[in-house]
Amino acid sequence: MTEAPEPRYARRLSDKILIAFHQACDQRDIEVSGRLLDVLEFMVNRNHDLPSGKDRRSKDSLVAAHERLWLLRHPAVDGC
Repeated sequence: MTEAPEPRYARRLSDKILIAFHQACDQRDIEVSGRLLDVLEFMVNRNHDLPSGKDRRSKDSLVAAHERLWLLRHPAVDGC
């Protein structure tokens, strides 16, 4: 009996882009963060042939990513 080959990649591409986005935010690279967020948004919003249960989690992650980038672009002022 032949075993099925292991998947080459364990994570979805969108998950890897989200990880890269957070790494760019950690390094305070706002330009790269914004571009990665644009790519992630494109991937989440494009039409899918078969919707999956992960769609909701992807959109929640996208909203959280937008919030994180907004906070990087608008740091809190002392006393506010």
